[in-house]
Amino acid sequence: MSTKHKLIIGDCTSMRELSAESIHLMVTSPPYFNAPFDYQGLYDTYNQYLAILSDVASEIYRVLIPGRIAVLNIDDMLVNGEKFPITADATKIFQKAGFRYRDRIIWKKPEGYLRISKRSGVILQNPFPMYYYPDNLLESIIIFQKGRFEYKKVPKEVKNESKIDKKEFQENKWYMTLWEMTNVLPGSILEKDIAAFPDELPYRVIKLFSYKGETVLDPFAGSGTTMRVARILERNSIGFEIKPELVDIIKKKVGLPDLMSNGDTFELEFRKHDVSSELERRLTNEQFKAILQEIRDGHYREN
Repeated sequence: MSTKHKLIIGDCTSMRELSAESIHLMVTSPPYFNAPFDYQGLYDTYNQYLAILSDVASEIYRVLIPGRIAVLNIDDMLVNGEKFPITADATKIFQKAGFRYRDRIIWKKPEGYLRISKRSGVILQNPFPMYYYPDNLLESIIIFQKGRFEYKKVPKEVKNESKIDKKEFQENKWYMTLWEMTNVLPGSILEKDIAAFPDELPYRVIKLFSYKGETVLDPFAGSGTTMRVARILERNSIGFEIKPELVDIIKKKVGLPDLMSNGDTFELEFRKHDVSSELERRLTNEQFKAILQEIRDGHYREN
């Protein structure tokens, strides 16, 4: 089955390229609030971050087909010693946008990934009450639904084409609200300076909440993990990303050009006149110049 993939370099608070009720599944991991390894200092205030997340939630609700699922991989964030309740606030934001809160899954990373840090080690230096600060091995996967899904309207042949492997489901314990998955480890070439989730996360979500040939959206495409997994699972994908320097990484992750030999297509649209001030400061770098040249050569469509 051939699939179509489209990357839009632009701000996902407005997904004007997408028609209402045109997306079958949304799965994403928004930027961590002012994290030093993601978008340090991007947001002036926490309320500004929440306002942007609210705009994105409204757009996701608009483009999602009734009955379908939106999945958010997100977690609370510690910035300069202050903990922000992002998971709880994001849940409220998506509910306000119209979504029904369906489930929460906890993603547990391998225990060996984390050693005692400066934060958790405080109690070793001061073994007294009130000096306890735990290190985090968990993230939240929050599942929302737009209304109710009409199961009887799905044709039998479509169901059979996307049937879930019961052995895989049971052996990997997908039935639990605790998913043990190895995170993207430091040093991964295509994930440098990107807080990416592992392939396994969108793999499970896409299999559990979409059918082959349907379209999966990731409004914060990052390195293109969701788009890559969607192609492997014979779904179409659409991604939004504000960093033009990630274009080549996303193209490699999706599988261009070698893995697109079965009729799959990839389109890139660059929303030149809808970039943030942060993005504008990058307009002189060599990567951006290379993208502009490819636009002029007709490889990308400019908007």
